[in-house]
Amino acid sequence: MKAKILFHKNFKLQGRSFSLKEELIDFSFEISSELQFFLKQWFNKENFIQVNTSGSTGNPKLIQLQKKHMVNSALATGTYFHLPKNTKALLCMSPNFIAGKMMLVRALTLGWYIDVVEPTSNPLKNINKQYDFSAMVPLQLNNSLSDIYKIKKLIVGGGAVSNELLNKIQNINTEVFATYGMTETITHIAVKRLNNFNSVISSAVEKSKNDKDVILSNPLFHNNVIETETNQSHYNLLPNIKISKDNRGCLVIDAPKVSNELVITNDLVELISSTEFKWLGRFDTIINSGGIKLIPEQIEENFAKIIPQRFFVAGITDEILGEKLILVIESSSDTVSSDEILLNIKNLKLINRFEIPKEIYFIEQFVETPTNKIHRAETLKLL
Repeated sequence: MKAKILFHKNFKLQGRSFSLKEELIDFSFEISSELQFFLKQWFNKENFIQVNTSGSTGNPKLIQLQKKHMVNSALATGTYFHLPKNTKALLCMSPNFIAGKMMLVRALTLGWYIDVVEPTSNPLKNINKQYDFSAMVPLQLNNSLSDIYKIKKLIVGGGAVSNELLNKIQNINTEVFATYGMTETITHIAVKRLNNFNSVISSAVEKSKNDKDVILSNPLFHNNVIETETNQSHYNLLPNIKISKDNRGCLVIDAPKVSNELVITNDLVELISSTEFKWLGRFDTIINSGGIKLIPEQIEENFAKIIPQRFFVAGITDEILGEKLILVIESSSDTVSSDEILLNIKNLKLINRFEIPKEIYFIEQFVETPTNKIHRAETLKLL
């Protein structure tokens, strides 16, 4: 059966409307060859799109995504975020990857007005328009803070948002959401809020017995409330998604609208309700050190409070412990003191002795995946 892919009559690209798909495809080449290549795929006779997975947890592989599932994913995003036809959207990610492709599918399906710009690290720098919706990676968000008011709602994926960046986005009007998903689930199946916690702060003030003015003027109070809220907030499911856990404690996703099969992940989670979960870390990165199981992602969340550079923790072979915990920092050793870092780690709250790294290594530049995530396995080979 041939695919019959049309586009919404309200759809606009760079402010221009189209009556024929051929007209749209021809015009897209003026923007980029990658954009035209995707649109040719989208409107061809096949029922699927071939997409590469990111390679962040293994070797990248080519998979087929059903076009009808991509449309369903677009509809779910539009419903969840209240983004109807004529929504003004900005695509500042590459159409070569699933996040960029899905921004285009949402626009085509829902009838958005979408502008496409080069996927640079500071995409808003030369933009003078206002947009209702966009998607970025954390690096783009960090570099765009002075211009982020141009976006009303923003989803962030492709990497963790650091505590430092979380603090920076608390006083902006843009609504920022972290996303959970993967290529196999056609981008996000769940989101969680990262800012605009004014109501949470007000509630905390009301519960306090101290003078309200003194509390509100204390930046530590704000930081503690924000940190607690973002770390303890949960991912909320988009429509038509069901979740469960397997015997490892890993998330299992039942999303018939976007996948014909159950998606069994390696993500350790805590199920809060039928529509909410808390992400704990990766099953395949658990470090077994002397019989103590350590979850790197939870340790990294704590370390991020004191380490401004990019870093990660990992387990390497040890004759006595089986695996020993190490800390790898993207920096040269002559600019950072490992003794000082170790002392700061020992002074952290909620740290236990098993989570203190046995070694600290410095690497000037991490190896990255094609989507700019840290490639941990390849980076460790540099040690």
